[in-house]
Amino acid sequence: MQWIEAAFRSSPGDIDALCERLTALGAEGLVIEDEADFRRFLEQNRQYWDYVDEELESRYRGVSRVKLYVEDTPEGRAQLAAFTDGTGLEPECRTVADEDWAESWKQYYKPIEIGERLLILPSWEPIPKAPERLVLRLDPGLAFGTGGHETTSLCMEALDERVTGGERVLDIGTGSGAIAVSLAKLGRPAQVTAVDVSDRALEIARQNAERNGAAVEFVKSDCFSALKGRKYDMIVSNPPYISEDEMRGLMPEVTREPELALFGGADGLDFYRRISREAPEYLNEGGCLLFEIGWLQKDAVSALVKAHIGEPFALRDYGQNWRVVGAKKEGAC
Repeated sequence: MQWIEAAFRSSPGDIDALCERLTALGAEGLVIEDEADFRRFLEQNRQYWDYVDEELESRYRGVSRVKLYVEDTPEGRAQLAAFTDGTGLEPECRTVADEDWAESWKQYYKPIEIGERLLILPSWEPIPKAPERLVLRLDPGLAFGTGGHETTSLCMEALDERVTGGERVLDIGTGSGAIAVSLAKLGRPAQVTAVDVSDRALEIARQNAERNGAAVEFVKSDCFSALKGRKYDMIVSNPPYISEDEMRGLMPEVTREPELALFGGADGLDFYRRISREAPEYLNEGGCLLFEIGWLQKDAVSALVKAHIGEPFALRDYGQNWRVVGAKKEGAC
Protein backbone atom coordinates (compact mmCIF):
# COMPACT_ATOMS: atom_id res chain seq x y z
CA MET A 1 0.00 0.00 0.00
CA GLN A 2 1.09 3.55 -0.73
CA TRP A 3 0.73 6.41 1.75
CA ILE A 4 0.62 10.17 1.29
CA GLU A 5 2.87 12.22 3.56
CA ALA A 6 1.42 15.72 4.00
CA ALA A 7 3.54 18.45 5.61
CA PHE A 8 1.70 21.53 6.92
CA ARG A 9 3.98 24.52 7.46
CA SER A 10 3.46 26.73 10.50
CA SER A 11 5.25 29.19 12.75
CA PRO A 12 6.64 28.18 16.16
CA GLY A 13 3.95 30.15 17.95
CA ASP A 14 1.11 28.63 15.90
CA ILE A 15 2.19 24.99 15.82
CA ASP A 16 0.17 23.95 18.90
CA ALA A 17 -3.02 25.47 17.52
CA LEU A 18 -2.42 23.76 14.16
CA CYS A 19 -1.98 20.39 15.89
CA GLU A 20 -5.15 20.91 17.92
CA ARG A 21 -7.10 21.78 14.77
CA LEU A 22 -5.79 18.77 12.83
CA THR A 23 -6.62 16.52 15.78
CA ALA A 24 -10.15 17.93 15.89
CA LEU A 25 -10.48 17.13 12.19
CA GLY A 26 -9.64 13.50 12.94
CA ALA A 27 -5.90 13.43 12.16
CA GLU A 28 -3.80 10.86 14.04
CA GLY A 29 -0.09 10.16 14.38
CA LEU A 30 1.00 13.78 13.93
CA VAL A 31 4.75 14.33 13.53
CA ILE A 32 6.09 17.69 14.72
CA GLU A 33 9.31 19.07 13.29
CA ASP A 34 10.63 22.43 14.42
CA GLU A 35 13.97 24.11 14.87
CA ALA A 36 13.44 24.71 18.61
CA ASP A 37 13.18 20.97 19.26
CA PHE A 38 16.26 20.31 17.14
CA ARG A 39 18.28 22.95 18.99
CA ARG A 40 17.20 21.53 22.33
CA PHE A 41 18.18 18.02 21.22
CA LEU A 42 21.65 19.29 20.22
CA GLU A 43 22.09 21.08 23.54
CA GLN A 44 21.02 18.10 25.65
CA ASN A 45 23.27 15.68 23.78
CA ARG A 46 26.33 17.79 23.02
CA GLN A 47 28.57 15.28 24.81
CA TYR A 48 28.08 12.80 21.96
CA TRP A 49 29.68 14.80 19.13
CA ASP A 50 32.41 17.32 18.38
CA TYR A 51 30.54 19.16 15.63
CA VAL A 52 27.23 19.15 13.80
CA ASP A 53 27.17 18.79 10.03
CA GLU A 54 26.15 22.05 8.33
CA GLU A 55 23.80 20.21 5.98
CA LEU A 56 21.93 18.75 8.95
CA GLU A 57 21.67 22.15 10.60
CA SER A 58 20.42 23.76 7.41
CA ARG A 59 17.76 21.05 7.07
CA TYR A 60 16.12 22.24 10.29
CA ARG A 61 16.88 25.95 10.02
CA GLY A 62 13.62 27.90 10.15
CA VAL A 63 11.56 24.69 10.06
CA SER A 64 8.22 24.54 11.86
CA ARG A 65 5.78 22.02 10.42
CA VAL A 66 3.41 19.19 11.20
CA LYS A 67 3.36 15.99 9.16
CA LEU A 68 0.62 13.39 8.89
CA TYR A 69 -0.02 10.30 6.78
CA VAL A 70 -3.13 9.07 4.96
CA GLU A 71 -3.64 6.09 2.68
CA ASP A 72 -3.15 6.83 -1.02
CA THR A 73 -6.74 5.89 -1.83
CA PRO A 74 -9.83 7.93 -2.78
CA GLU A 75 -10.91 7.83 0.86
CA GLY A 76 -7.48 8.91 2.06
CA ARG A 77 -7.33 11.76 -0.44
CA ALA A 78 -10.80 12.89 0.64
CA GLN A 79 -9.61 12.92 4.23
CA LEU A 80 -6.55 14.96 3.26
CA ALA A 81 -8.79 17.42 1.40
CA ALA A 82 -10.82 17.84 4.60
CA PHE A 83 -7.63 18.58 6.55
CA THR A 84 -6.64 21.15 3.92
CA ASP A 85 -10.05 22.83 3.93
CA GLY A 86 -10.26 22.76 7.72
CA THR A 87 -6.91 24.44 8.26
CA GLY A 88 -6.89 26.73 5.24
CA LEU A 89 -3.35 25.51 4.54
CA GLU A 90 -2.04 23.70 1.46
CA PRO A 91 0.38 20.95 2.54
CA GLU A 92 3.43 19.72 0.69
CA CYS A 93 2.73 16.10 -0.27
CA ARG A 94 4.72 13.06 -1.36
CA THR A 95 4.00 9.33 -1.53
CA VAL A 96 5.80 6.77 0.60
CA ALA A 97 5.72 2.97 0.49
CA ASP A 98 3.96 0.98 3.20
CA GLU A 99 7.19 -0.55 4.47
CA ASP A 100 8.70 2.94 4.85
CA TRP A 101 5.80 4.28 6.93
CA ALA A 102 5.40 1.20 9.12
CA GLU A 103 8.56 1.99 11.08
CA SER A 104 9.98 5.29 9.87
CA TRP A 105 7.61 7.43 11.96
CA LYS A 106 9.42 6.22 15.08
CA GLN A 107 12.53 8.16 14.11
CA TYR A 108 10.76 11.36 15.13
CA TYR A 109 10.27 10.24 18.72
CA LYS A 110 13.42 10.37 20.81
CA PRO A 111 14.04 10.20 24.56
CA ILE A 112 13.14 13.49 26.24
CA GLU A 113 14.78 14.75 29.42
CA ILE A 114 12.35 16.55 31.74
CA GLY A 115 13.72 18.76 34.48
CA GLU A 116 16.58 17.34 36.51
CA ARG A 117 15.28 13.83 37.19
CA LEU A 118 12.99 12.38 34.51
CA LEU A 119 13.59 10.68 31.16
CA ILE A 120 10.61 10.09 28.85
CA LEU A 121 11.49 6.99 26.85
CA PRO A 122 9.52 5.72 23.81
CA SER A 123 8.21 2.23 24.46
CA TRP A 124 10.39 0.63 21.74
CA GLU A 125 13.65 2.18 22.97
CA PRO A 126 15.88 0.04 25.24
CA ILE A 127 16.28 1.23 28.81
CA PRO A 128 19.82 2.58 29.35
CA LYS A 129 22.08 0.61 31.64
CA ALA A 130 22.23 2.25 35.07
CA PRO A 131 20.23 5.31 33.94
CA GLU A 132 20.95 8.49 35.85
CA ARG A 133 17.31 9.56 35.59
CA LEU A 134 13.99 7.97 36.43
CA VAL A 135 12.66 6.36 33.24
CA LEU A 136 9.05 6.88 32.18
CA ARG A 137 7.99 4.65 29.29
CA LEU A 138 5.20 6.21 27.23
CA ASP A 139 3.86 5.86 23.73
CA PRO A 140 4.79 9.35 22.46
CA GLY A 141 1.97 9.21 19.94
CA LEU A 142 -0.35 9.26 22.94
CA ALA A 143 1.62 11.53 25.25
CA PHE A 144 3.24 14.12 23.01
CA GLY A 145 1.61 13.70 19.59
CA THR A 146 -0.87 16.56 19.72
CA GLY A 147 1.38 19.58 19.77
CA GLY A 148 1.79 20.02 23.55
CA HIS A 149 5.28 18.73 23.46
CA GLU A 150 7.19 21.75 24.79
CA THR A 151 4.25 22.99 26.85
CA THR A 152 3.73 19.67 28.61
CA SER A 153 7.46 19.33 29.22
CA LEU A 154 7.57 22.83 30.69
CA CYS A 155 4.61 22.08 32.93
CA MET A 156 6.27 18.87 34.16
CA GLU A 157 9.44 20.80 34.98
CA ALA A 158 7.45 23.42 36.90
CA LEU A 159 5.67 20.71 38.88
CA ASP A 160 8.89 18.86 39.65
CA GLU A 161 10.31 22.06 41.13
CA ARG A 162 7.22 22.81 43.24
CA VAL A 163 6.16 19.34 44.43
CA THR A 164 8.62 18.73 47.25
CA GLY A 165 6.99 15.87 49.17
CA GLY A 166 3.66 14.68 50.56
CA GLU A 167 1.39 16.83 48.40
CA ARG A 168 -2.00 15.79 47.03
CA VAL A 169 -2.02 16.62 43.30
CA LEU A 170 -4.94 16.84 40.86
CA ASP A 171 -4.52 16.67 37.07
CA ILE A 172 -7.64 17.99 35.26
CA GLY A 173 -8.09 16.76 31.68
CA THR A 174 -5.33 14.18 32.00
CA GLY A 175 -5.54 12.86 28.42
CA SER A 176 -2.87 10.19 28.10
CA GLY A 177 -1.85 10.71 31.73
CA ALA A 178 1.64 12.00 30.92
CA ILE A 179 1.73 14.59 33.70
CA ALA A 180 -0.02 12.47 36.35
CA VAL A 181 2.10 9.39 35.64
CA SER A 182 5.29 11.47 35.63
CA LEU A 183 4.50 12.96 39.04
CA ALA A 184 3.65 9.57 40.51
CA LYS A 185 6.83 8.11 39.03
CA LEU A 186 8.93 10.83 40.63
CA GLY A 187 7.50 9.63 43.94
CA ARG A 188 7.13 12.91 45.79
CA PRO A 189 3.34 13.42 45.99
CA ALA A 190 1.35 11.57 48.64
CA GLN A 191 -1.44 11.09 46.11
CA VAL A 192 -2.01 11.86 42.42
CA THR A 193 -5.56 12.03 41.09
CA ALA A 194 -6.22 12.38 37.35
CA VAL A 195 -9.63 13.23 35.88
CA ASP A 196 -11.06 13.35 32.38
CA VAL A 197 -14.53 13.28 30.80
CA SER A 198 -13.36 10.79 28.14
CA ASP A 199 -13.54 7.07 28.88
CA ARG A 200 -11.03 6.43 26.10
CA ALA A 201 -8.54 8.92 27.54
CA LEU A 202 -8.85 7.35 30.99
CA GLU A 203 -8.29 3.89 29.50
CA ILE A 204 -5.09 5.05 27.79
CA ALA A 205 -3.92 6.86 30.92
CA ARG A 206 -4.48 3.75 33.05
CA GLN A 207 -2.44 1.70 30.59
CA ASN A 208 0.43 4.19 30.78
CA ALA A 209 0.28 4.14 34.59
CA GLU A 210 0.34 0.33 34.66
CA ARG A 211 3.22 0.25 32.19
CA ASN A 212 5.26 2.39 34.56
CA GLY A 213 4.10 1.00 37.89
CA ALA A 214 2.74 4.44 38.80
CA ALA A 215 0.11 4.77 41.52
CA VAL A 216 -2.48 7.18 40.12
CA GLU A 217 -6.16 7.44 40.99
CA PHE A 218 -8.23 7.90 37.81
CA VAL A 219 -11.71 9.43 38.07
CA LYS A 220 -14.23 10.22 35.36
CA SER A 221 -15.15 13.82 36.10
CA ASP A 222 -16.08 17.03 34.31
CA CYS A 223 -13.48 19.23 35.99
CA PHE A 224 -14.42 19.11 39.71
CA SER A 225 -17.91 17.57 39.34
CA ALA A 226 -17.01 14.18 40.88
CA LEU A 227 -14.60 15.55 43.50
CA LYS A 228 -16.91 17.21 46.02
CA GLY A 229 -15.34 17.64 49.43
CA ARG A 230 -11.79 16.89 48.30
CA LYS A 231 -8.78 19.14 48.86
CA TYR A 232 -5.49 19.34 46.96
CA ASP A 233 -2.15 21.06 47.35
CA MET A 234 -1.55 21.32 43.60
CA ILE A 235 -4.00 21.48 40.69
CA VAL A 236 -2.65 21.31 37.14
CA SER A 237 -4.60 21.46 33.89
CA ASN A 238 -4.11 21.71 30.15
CA PRO A 239 -7.70 22.69 29.31
CA PRO A 240 -9.25 23.19 25.85
CA TYR A 241 -8.10 26.59 24.56
CA ILE A 242 -9.05 26.75 20.87
CA SER A 243 -11.19 29.84 20.26
CA GLU A 244 -14.22 30.31 18.04
CA ASP A 245 -12.05 32.02 15.41
CA GLU A 246 -9.81 28.97 15.27
CA MET A 247 -12.86 26.74 14.92
CA ARG A 248 -13.91 28.40 11.70
CA GLY A 249 -13.41 26.19 8.70
CA LEU A 250 -13.82 22.93 10.60
CA MET A 251 -16.17 20.37 9.05
CA PRO A 252 -19.72 20.52 10.51
CA GLU A 253 -19.57 16.91 11.68
CA VAL A 254 -16.47 17.68 13.76
CA THR A 255 -18.49 19.97 16.04
CA ARG A 256 -20.75 17.03 16.93
CA GLU A 257 -17.89 14.75 17.94
CA PRO A 258 -16.18 14.36 21.34
CA GLU A 259 -13.33 16.43 19.89
CA LEU A 260 -15.50 19.42 20.79
CA ALA A 261 -13.75 19.17 24.16
CA LEU A 262 -10.73 20.73 22.41
CA PHE A 263 -12.54 24.05 22.05
CA GLY A 264 -12.60 26.64 24.79
CA GLY A 265 -15.54 28.81 23.77
CA ALA A 266 -15.72 32.10 21.88
CA ASP A 267 -12.36 33.34 23.13
CA GLY A 268 -10.82 30.01 24.16
CA LEU A 269 -11.01 30.87 27.87
CA ASP A 270 -14.19 29.14 29.07
CA PHE A 271 -12.39 26.34 30.90
CA TYR A 272 -9.82 28.70 32.39
CA ARG A 273 -12.68 30.77 33.81
CA ARG A 274 -14.46 27.74 35.22
CA ILE A 275 -11.41 26.09 36.75
CA SER A 276 -10.08 29.38 38.19
CA ARG A 277 -13.48 30.15 39.71
CA GLU A 278 -14.01 26.70 41.23
CA ALA A 279 -10.42 25.85 42.21
CA PRO A 280 -10.35 27.80 45.53
CA GLU A 281 -12.91 25.36 46.98
CA TYR A 282 -10.56 22.46 46.24
CA LEU A 283 -7.18 24.07 47.00
CA ASN A 284 -5.65 23.92 50.45
CA GLU A 285 -4.26 27.16 51.84
CA GLY A 286 -0.95 27.73 50.11
CA GLY A 287 -1.99 25.36 47.31
CA CYS A 288 -0.96 26.13 43.73
CA LEU A 289 -2.94 26.16 40.47
CA LEU A 290 -0.92 25.63 37.30
CA PHE A 291 -2.25 26.02 33.72
CA GLU A 292 -0.82 25.17 30.34
CA ILE A 293 -1.94 27.96 27.99
CA GLY A 294 -2.12 28.97 24.36
CA TRP A 295 0.77 31.21 23.44
CA LEU A 296 -1.36 34.40 23.27
CA GLN A 297 -3.37 33.76 26.45
CA LYS A 298 -0.87 34.78 29.11
CA ASP A 299 -2.44 38.13 30.04
CA ALA A 300 -6.03 36.87 30.04
CA VAL A 301 -5.30 33.73 32.07
CA SER A 302 -3.07 35.69 34.47
CA ALA A 303 -5.99 38.06 35.13
CA LEU A 304 -8.29 35.11 35.87
CA VAL A 305 -5.98 33.41 38.37
CA LYS A 306 -5.21 36.74 40.02
CA ALA A 307 -8.93 37.39 40.53
CA HIS A 308 -9.63 33.96 42.06
CA ILE A 309 -6.36 32.47 43.38
CA GLY A 310 -3.51 34.90 43.93
CA GLU A 311 -0.63 36.77 42.33
CA PRO A 312 0.21 35.03 39.03
CA PHE A 313 3.51 33.92 37.58
CA ALA A 314 4.26 32.81 33.99
CA LEU A 315 6.87 30.64 32.29
CA ARG A 316 8.19 30.74 28.72
CA ASP A 317 8.91 27.78 26.46
CA TYR A 318 12.11 27.27 24.46
CA GLY A 319 10.77 29.55 21.74
CA GLN A 320 10.29 32.29 24.37
CA ASN A 321 6.49 32.08 24.14
CA TRP A 322 4.44 32.26 27.34
CA ARG A 323 3.04 28.73 27.86
CA VAL A 324 2.44 28.22 31.60
CA VAL A 325 0.57 30.44 34.06
CA GLY A 326 0.05 29.69 37.73
CA ALA A 327 -0.65 31.16 41.14
CA LYS A 328 -0.51 30.17 44.78
CA LYS A 329 -3.60 30.54 46.93
CA GLU A 330 -3.06 33.51 49.24
CA GLY A 331 0.33 34.41 47.77
CA ALA A 332 2.85 34.04 44.96
CA CYS A 333 4.11 30.63 43.88
